[in-house]
Amino acid sequence: MDTGSGGRPLDGVRVLDLTRVLSGPHCTRMLCDLGADVIKVEPPDGDMTRFANPRVNGLSTYFVQQNVGKRNVSLDTSTPEGVELLLELAARCDVMIENFRPGVADRMGIGYEAVSARNPTVIYASISGYGQTGPWVHRRAYAPVIGAESGATKTTGDARGGQYANDPLSHADVYTAKECAAAILAALFQRERTGRGDRIDVAMAQVMLYVNEHVHDALWDRDVPADWIRSFQPGDYPVLVAANGEVAIISGHPAERGTFDRFVHTMGRPELLDDDRFRDVPSRLTNIDALMAELADWASHMHDAHAIEEAASHHGLATGRLRSVRDVCDTDWAAERHVVVEVSDRGGGALRIPNAPWRFAGSEVGVRGEARYRGEDNHEVLRELLGLDDERLAALDASGVLSQRIPGRP
Repeated sequence: MDTGSGGRPLDGVRVLDLTRVLSGPHCTRMLCDLGADVIKVEPPDGDMTRFANPRVNGLSTYFVQQNVGKRNVSLDTSTPEGVELLLELAARCDVMIENFRPGVADRMGIGYEAVSARNPTVIYASISGYGQTGPWVHRRAYAPVIGAESGATKTTGDARGGQYANDPLSHADVYTAKECAAAILAALFQRERTGRGDRIDVAMAQVMLYVNEHVHDALWDRDVPADWIRSFQPGDYPVLVAANGEVAIISGHPAERGTFDRFVHTMGRPELLDDDRFRDVPSRLTNIDALMAELADWASHMHDAHAIEEAASHHGLATGRLRSVRDVCDTDWAAERHVVVEVSDRGGGALRIPNAPWRFAGSEVGVRGEARYRGEDNHEVLRELLGLDDERLAALDASGVLSQRIPGRP
């Protein structure tokens, strides 16, 4: 959805995107939704997410969600000509981003030194598991590995009685994407003032510590007053089932000072304020199962999740109904906010994907365009940016330096 009429915030910014899978592609989709001209460069074997399912008209819906709106070039950078073309493209871009393992881009001849020699004002961003320096620099890393190494998997498993499992959501990838995008925007702003480019090094493991609001508590070695809940502990917040089977989650620790009173009044049970089991935080924590049982019994007599929310909200407690992704995407709220948008499936139909979450009062932001096939924009981009003529483009096609995979074409 276009939310303004003043152009897009990143109009005129060109991004060369050498990333694959999720962390880099989500970062560059953000930049694309903000108005940047993002040129995704794929090798002849393509981004591995192109082969995911579901699929329609030769496009993976996973790929579509992360790459909609980007132009696409397919270069064989194992050839000298391919490397030279990529460096020429980089010389005409404001930002270049890659998420190879550290050292790979340098070995390919497209590392920061090679690119900045052609384009001193380039913003060159690298995403990796553990960063471009340090003793773990060469370790392979995907989101489940980073979740394990950064404490996230242990934290969630400990909250479930020691049942450790990979999270189905790739938090390390998407959090890193957002932190990298923020760094790129800051570097672009800095360049406006100084004229200097910069190199950005973002480590997924470091990001997962940065976004973990409980790191301060894990590193605390001193005493904590007994009458306080450490670091809020949202993992202990009540999950309640209404009479009709709907599930509601209330944000607040029932043993916490002040919050306990809100729960008591929500239930209409003021006598619990004088119950010895619940007289203070230590007592309430000792008897937390009994307190949760009181809440569960109360919720079981409420008609539905909406009734629970109304009662809790009256006493200053926020409540949410447990929903599936499809549930929330089909709500009136999602419709009004244009949370989900339809994009072309390249076959006359449409796919539903998440829209960008921002609204600007004076600018257009959000999804635009369609997902492209591998190499679909080879000729357009190389003509536009490098001025190559038909004869040169035909020679690059014939030599395999350029390639494409478009359904219905050889």
